[in-house]
Amino acid sequence: MGTLCARLQDVGEAGVYRLNCTLDELYAAVDRAEFALFEASLAQVHGKGEFLAAMAQAIHAPGWFGSNWDALADAMGDLSWQRAPGYVLLLRDGSETLGLSAAEHGVASEILTNTVNFWKLQHKPFWVFFC
Repeated sequence: MGTLCARLQDVGEAGVYRLNCTLDELYAAVDRAEFALFEASLAQVHGKGEFLAAMAQAIHAPGWFGSNWDALADAMGDLSWQRAPGYVLLLRDGSETLGLSAAEHGVASEILTNTVNFWKLQHKPFWVFFC
């Protein structure tokens, strides 16, 4: 468990990955690292609106969240309401397309990648896991 916790704290390794451990192992490592954990179930997502709603709920988005791509990108790069030494976003039960059209999936993927890279510049790991 210590190895996973140490890996989560490695800013350079942070990125977007398919989860390759059990959920219990991830939960324990996140807890041990004192990271914020955001979980979104994508099982019922069928389009941009439902995806944005699931993400807003997962990150506990503030009232100014505007349910559009820019608002998601802004919120993911802010997280001032959830201060932590690092972040883990767990996207559960989603299809390969996250329930989005090809164009929407491209935008969502770009936002996730940009979020990881933004937080790297802040010297904070931000991980995205799919399971």
